Amino acid sequence: MIKRALWQGLIAGTVGGVVMTLGEKLEQAVTGRPDSHVPARVLQRLTGMPEHPGKQPVPVNWAMHFGQAALLGVLRSVMANAGLRGPVASAKFTVVRLTNDQILENATGVGAPPSTWPREELVIDVLHKAVYAFATGAVADALAARGGPGPGQRHAAVRPGRHPDVGPLPRRNAHGR
Repeated sequence: MIKRALWQGLIAGTVGGVVMTLGEKLEQAVTGRPDSHVPARVLQRLTGMPEHPGKQPVPVNWAMHFGQAALLGVLRSVMANAGLRGPVASAKFTVVRLTNDQILENATGVGAPPSTWPREELVIDVLHKAVYAFATGAVADALAARGGPGPGQRHAAVRPGRHPDVGPLPRRNAHGR
């Protein structure tokens, strides 16, 4: 499952990153909000690259933006391959995407906690991360579905709902170890 989740997740996360970027560009055309240079600044801090004042180099910004999108897509693919699929799984993944950003931005001193942001900026950020999470989820779910139901889905099919008398699937019916 891990090899499959790796390549599927890199694809799903990259697609999600592209969809999010297109949404951001559309939103910026409407609102006049400038490009964010936070991704480049985070990557510079994480890697020890030289930091630049003002506008950041586009390749550095995109390396972090799309690299992070692709790598986090692997986690969403693991979710899908385990049987965690659909809108609820994508909503959960939205929180993961937001949390990942905040950990990196705050740990490097590049960003501030969202509770300190203007409300409008917070709403825009959550919206864009949700677009990423749902686009990534749609691709990850579709790729995982080609392999049939995941172990969690097969377990749920034994008897819908949570029941203390329904044990785990036999090991041979669950993939991955």
